[in-house]
Amino acid sequence: MRVLIAGGGISGLVTARALCLRGFDVTVFERLPELRPAGAGIMLAANATAALGELGLVEPIVAVSSPLVSVETRSWRGEPLTYIPSAEIDRRLGAPSVGIHRADLLRVLFDALDPGVVRFGAEITGFDQDRDGVTVHLASGESERGDLLIGADGIHSAVRARLLADGPPRYAGYTAWRGVTTCEAAPPGAAIELLGRGARFGMAPVGGGRTYWWATANEPAGEIDPPVGRKADLEQRFDGWWEPVQALLASTPESEILRNDILDREPVDRWGVGRVTLLGDAAHPMTPNLGQGACQAIEDAVALAAALEGSRDIVAALRAYETARQSRTARITRLARRMGQVFQWEHPIACRLRDTALRLTPPTLTRRQAEGMLRGG
Repeated sequence: MRVLIAGGGISGLVTARALCLRGFDVTVFERLPELRPAGAGIMLAANATAALGELGLVEPIVAVSSPLVSVETRSWRGEPLTYIPSAEIDRRLGAPSVGIHRADLLRVLFDALDPGVVRFGAEITGFDQDRDGVTVHLASGESERGDLLIGADGIHSAVRARLLADGPPRYAGYTAWRGVTTCEAAPPGAAIELLGRGARFGMAPVGGGRTYWWATANEPAGEIDPPVGRKADLEQRFDGWWEPVQALLASTPESEILRNDILDREPVDRWGVGRVTLLGDAAHPMTPNLGQGACQAIEDAVALAAALEGSRDIVAALRAYETARQSRTARITRLARRMGQVFQWEHPIACRLRDTALRLTPPTLTRRQAEGMLRGG
């Protein structure tokens, strides 16, 4: 069985690995001309590394990442609000939580595939399907034939646009900046997010003595930078915040600060038609507030490979995969959006009540909720 995958990002490469291990003939079509060290940091919780463990990828990932011993929220001044003992939860789940640079993760995933599985400079612009297979059309004018097509081409998925025609993703109401620096100002092993009024700042280790940081602010859509530039703008916005913030910003070159508006989609109950399905951000893009975007894509990949293995009915297997994954991903998508809305509150009284509620929440309840999400409960 030949499987065609649109997109050579995290979701596409993990899916390729899961399918190749099961003996499928896989081709990944990636529009970029080569594997590039792009992006910033990413956190892989225990549910994701458990799934990656099934694919023999935990050891190489752990080797280039940093363990996360805790996940915390604090006030903008650094006062503790919530504390989740990641290391303790990981021991019960039998898999580690780590922070890793996105480029390092992509390299591990790419190196786990045989040469030729990924075709670079191959952008899928359309597809047609019939009872016997799927034909994809490339920007080069070429066509390729396979038994099924998986759209793993991200939040602006071309496969989804043709399949569902449901328009662009929605803006969550805030933009985000990201960067990676060799400054180790944050407490070791901790992923920490600071809550302000209409703004947040977070930090986490990602291996190699590096710290990944992110910042958010309520802004109109469009990613319009002020004349002073991103770095000076952020230093002004977060002036007076907890001490590590300014150190992290000061040590990050202007050219390496990324900015992206935060987008997602309302969950839908149809990811596929016939021999075509969607996976990861193409299927269920979510805001990053729970750190589960890539984690859920990894779960998707393992579930899809399991559904296809041994199945003689490709269409039925794809629908079974979608049914198995839709409820969980929809729940996490909606929860992530609600959390982002609360964490981006601006009114001082609302923010004070939010912080007080977080501080007074019993730690055992916070831990149980986090563990339940990772377990799929």
